[in-house]
Amino acid sequence: MILNDQQITTFAEAGMIRPFSPSLVREEADGRRVLSHGLSSFGYDLRLSAREFLIFRHVPGTVVDPKNFNPRNLEKAPLHEDDQGRYFVLPARSYGLGVAVERLDLPSEVTAICVGKSTYARCGIIANVTPAEAGWRGHLTLEFSNSSAADCRIYAEEGIVQMLFFLAEPCQTSYRTRDGKYQHQKQQVTLPKV
Repeated sequence: MILNDQQITTFAEAGMIRPFSPSLVREEADGRRVLSHGLSSFGYDLRLSAREFLIFRHVPGTVVDPKNFNPRNLEKAPLHEDDQGRYFVLPARSYGLGVAVERLDLPSEVTAICVGKSTYARCGIIANVTPAEAGWRGHLTLEFSNSSAADCRIYAEEGIVQMLFFLAEPCQTSYRTRDGKYQHQKQQVTLPKV
């Protein structure tokens, strides 16, 4: 069963999402409009951290290998700022990695799926659909593809993806109990592991 806003709030109050915004934030205290983040009817919109955004670059003679990942294939994107907010630029037809501001701590009966936000989808940005299994905790590394022919701003500290939470009977072996390889991610991009 998918969790609704009341159920998400109850789990968040027990520590599932930190920091937690109990409503959908569309405007900052200074009146600036932002890409929404926080609690929605059946999900929670996470924010992109301003700490780090990495873009894949072609390095002649290298092939991206998930079993032997070469971090030289990634380049730090500079953080820009203007009256619209703080942002990174994801070049046309490229791929980038960021990390969520919010820390998740999923109980053994809740699993979540990360999906894209429609505002970014309309700009050609695809957020990879990734799971956060029951018992997972940490800051999610987020993956984005710019499928358009134009560079696109990716706003920091604003809504970037939506998490959908699903409730089931507690699992026998959670991500926490099997000590999954992506457990306890810090608020920085976590590279592929085997």
